[in-house]
Amino acid sequence: MESTAAICSLSAQESDQSRRKAELNDQSVSRDADAFIPVARLMTSITNPPPLSFVAARPANRSCEKLECYMVLITAEKMAIGSICFLAGPFTFMENALVLGVIATTASLRQRPSYLFIGSLALADVFASCFFTTSFLDFHLFRRSDGPTAYLFKLGGVTLAFTTSVGSLLLTALDRYLCIYLACSYKVLLTRRRALLSLLILWTMTIFISFLPLMGWRCPTDLTPPCSRLFPYISKGYLACWTSFILVLLALILGAYALILWKAHRHQSSMTNLQGAAGSGQARMRMDIRLARTFGLILLILVGCWLPALSFMLVDIFVLLTHTQQRAFAFCSTLCLLNSAVNPLLYALRCRELRVALIKSLQRLCEIGRCRKSTKDLDRGLHSIEDNCATLTDDGMDKARTTRINSISEIVDTN
Repeated sequence: MESTAAICSLSAQESDQSRRKAELNDQSVSRDADAFIPVARLMTSITNPPPLSFVAARPANRSCEKLECYMVLITAEKMAIGSICFLAGPFTFMENALVLGVIATTASLRQRPSYLFIGSLALADVFASCFFTTSFLDFHLFRRSDGPTAYLFKLGGVTLAFTTSVGSLLLTALDRYLCIYLACSYKVLLTRRRALLSLLILWTMTIFISFLPLMGWRCPTDLTPPCSRLFPYISKGYLACWTSFILVLLALILGAYALILWKAHRHQSSMTNLQGAAGSGQARMRMDIRLARTFGLILLILVGCWLPALSFMLVDIFVLLTHTQQRAFAFCSTLCLLNSAVNPLLYALRCRELRVALIKSLQRLCEIGRCRKSTKDLDRGLHSIEDNCATLTDDGMDKARTTRINSISEIVDTN
């Protein structure tokens, strides 16, 4: 019996050991399977990757809800940019409106192609002061997120204003170039009708280019790449085309002014050789320096105001910008508004004829004010005279009536 019990206990121990071994094998197999699952998932993701748009859409949609990924300014930056816009916006509007009003009310200036181009520049800068200031403050400071149609309409207005401003600067530079290179046939070549036709072509072309995103050339994936990180709903292809167009206009302006300076230098050199006087050479040097300073100031302001913003736009085409770069672009875009504020001082108020017309307009306004004041004084004097005459008439009638009553009473008493 004891041997049988010992045999049974041994068999039970062996069965327990075999069961434990089986459990250990099952646990190792499950651990191996769990360890294999991430590897299998990784291999599956490599062989069958998810769409790039789906991967990029999830974080972009979370961060760009209500265009929040474009509203990156902090409180101090909002105060700084708000101060710039509140100061530069009304000042730009008033001085450009003044130039536009002087040209519109002076018949002799309206007939000159040069002043038509300056008037077009002033009108574009008036639009820039209105559209840029309102839309920029509304978006970045008050954080108002419009729908795609409303936003693209506002952005189209800003693009129209700045594009036409640069285009008007190009027409002004070409006008001065023709005046220097074709001085004899300038008036025959550039007539008022041709100047108006060129302005019509410029404004039509800029309107079409500026509202292309509103007409359908927008980002195909709303706020995800290949959308711009500077402007919501704007395709990088459209941004590349518009930036290239502005850079071509700026290059033409630079080339025109460089040729003007070179032509003036050659002309003065030939005049000095003909005259052969030392004083003329000194006068030539003074004029060359004066022209160089004037054109250098114009080109420095133009390039300094536009190149930073255009540089960020070019970088945005190829690189995904960070929030810091977006904030830097917001400051650089205000330089374009400052360029619109400086344009009347460089192109309009430096012209003697326009200054004379402005002074005459101000004198006319003062005379109208004086005439109105003297008319009011005359009216007051006439009213006072009429009142005095009425008072005297009433007093005379009262005295006559009193005398008559007294005489009648005396006659009655006598009888």
